[in-house]
Amino acid sequence: MANNSSSTLNCGVDNQVRAIAISSLYFLLFLPALLLNLLVAWISVNLKSKTTFMVYLKHLVAADLLMTLTFPVRAASELPGITDRLQAFACRYSHVFFYLAMNMSIILMGLISLDRFFKIVRPGGRLLCQNLRFSKVLSVVIWLLLISMNTLPVIITTNQDPFNNNTNKSEICMSMKSKIGLVWHKVVIQFASIIFWAACIVITLSYMCITKKVVESYHRSRSSNDQGKRKAKVRVFLILLVFLVCYVPYYIVRIPYTMVQVSDKGSCTRPILKVVKDLTLWLSSTNVCLDPLIYFFLCKAFRKRFMETCEINRLFPSFGKTSIVQLLCLMCPSPFLREVLLDQLHILSDPQR
Repeated sequence: MANNSSSTLNCGVDNQVRAIAISSLYFLLFLPALLLNLLVAWISVNLKSKTTFMVYLKHLVAADLLMTLTFPVRAASELPGITDRLQAFACRYSHVFFYLAMNMSIILMGLISLDRFFKIVRPGGRLLCQNLRFSKVLSVVIWLLLISMNTLPVIITTNQDPFNNNTNKSEICMSMKSKIGLVWHKVVIQFASIIFWAACIVITLSYMCITKKVVESYHRSRSSNDQGKRKAKVRVFLILLVFLVCYVPYYIVRIPYTMVQVSDKGSCTRPILKVVKDLTLWLSSTNVCLDPLIYFFLCKAFRKRFMETCEINRLFPSFGKTSIVQLLCLMCPSPFLREVLLDQLHILSDPQR
């Protein structure tokens, strides 16, 4: 009865239009995301892990590439008339790995923020978290914990046949979960939310302290280099902005949507929240296009290897050394972030930097 009510009670929400719109967004995002992350992966493989920052960066690249590879299946599974087998595969495997990559990205962005904080506050420090070997072990352990406590249990408990009942296409994933799976689904979502908000606090506090430290250092040196101040502030602002814009909307919607989703009450709240959840989830996935640009701006070794790999000056001397990066910035789905990235690129290309 619950399934029937959810299939008929749409409250003005056209599921077919919603599905086609969401599918189109993921297909549009897939190609630029794939090109960016393959290029980044190639560059990362050729960079030595000499610092903790580089270790976390490489694992973040792996997480972004994993998420990118799930886009085609996620997009196809939303299309009307898709085969039951593909729909079931997406629910049981593709979507699960999508969230694995998202959670890992969030944790790594928190670790990168802490790493930058300690590099500035305690340069040359001997804390355990600043140890290169520890960062390698920690990254692998986090992957294993997420897979064992999150990914595998969800895959195992998503084992029901949803096609024996008259199930709404948009609710097939939930109908595939066993009773234990429904409970575990709620636990996993709450756990992911705790991870996110903890990382959000860490990132915000870290970059507030970094900004304060940078500004104080300029004041102590009595520097009048406004360009340098602006460059430092924008870099600090950039990674925080990317994190907040991409992830906060989704995690604000996720908890109430999960409550309604698990309780399965026939009301207008569920289809409306689903539309909002799908849009904010797509917004969070645009992080895979923004992370490579952050690497370019924040990591000098990465930026140098990027320029060497692309051989921009040799292939297109009339374009200048930043033209390809400008094109990558223009791929950014957020107009505001696009302006920030282009502004930062202009600062980097200034010969007086």
